[in-house]
Amino acid sequence: MVQLCASAHEALADVPDGATILAGGFGLCGIPETLIAALVDKGVTGLTMVSNNAGVDDFGLGLLLQTRQIAKMISTYVGENDTFERQFLTGELEVELVPQGTFAERIRAGGAGIPAFYTPTGYGTQIADGGLPMLHDAEGQVVKTSEAKETREFDGQPFVLERAIRGDYALVKAWKADRMGNLLFRKTARNFNPMMATAAAVTIAEVEEIVEIGELDPDGIHLSGVFVQRLVCGAHYEKRIEQRTVRSREG
Repeated sequence: MVQLCASAHEALADVPDGATILAGGFGLCGIPETLIAALVDKGVTGLTMVSNNAGVDDFGLGLLLQTRQIAKMISTYVGENDTFERQFLTGELEVELVPQGTFAERIRAGGAGIPAFYTPTGYGTQIADGGLPMLHDAEGQVVKTSEAKETREFDGQPFVLERAIRGDYALVKAWKADRMGNLLFRKTARNFNPMMATAAAVTIAEVEEIVEIGELDPDGIHLSGVFVQRLVCGAHYEKRIEQRTVRSREG
C-alpha cells in the first residue's frame, strides 16, 4: 500500500546527500512544485537531477540551483535558466546533455528493465563520438567531456548504444490519486511524469486531490499505484510558464 504523507517534508525525510532524483515536468508544466520546495528546505546537497530542463532562475529546479544543491544535471533543454548557464560555465555544475527523444527512451528503458538500446539519434555527432563538454573549471576551461559510445549497423543503418536511466527517487506531479496511489494526470502535464515514476527505487507523487478507492474509473488510470510508494497532497500551485510572447497584428 502507498504511504500517505502529511507533508512533502515527511515524504522526503530519507533523501540523502548525493541522491539521483528524476523530476517530472516539461518546462514548468507538470513539475512537482511542492516537493522541489521541500527539497530546498531539506538542504541535501550533491544531487544528480534528471529532468527535461532546469526550470527558471526563481522557480522549479532553478530554486535548487540557486542554493547549489545540484551537482549534476542530466537534461535536454536548459535555455531558460541564467543560473544554470553561469554555474555550468564556472565549474559549479556538471551537465550531461541528451537528445530529447533519447532522454525519454532512456528513462522508459530504465522503468522496463532494459539496460541499454540502440538509436540512430546522435550518430556522427559528439553525442556518439564523445567530446561534448560536461564540466568546466572556475576559469571556464573544459575539464571533462563525454565519452565515445558504441555504434553498430542494423540493416545498413548506423545506430548508437544508449544506457538506460534509473534513479534513487522520482518526484512526480499528478492531478488526482486514489488512496492506493493510482494516478491521473491532466492533459500535457502528463509529459515525463509517468515514465519517471517507473524508473526509480522510490516514487513520490504529489497531487492536487486524493479520492477514495473506487472513485477513479479503472479504464482511465494513467499510472498504476504499483509504481508509487509515497503520496502527498499539495495545497497551492502557481502553474507558471517560462515566457509569454505577445505578437501584434498589423493591418
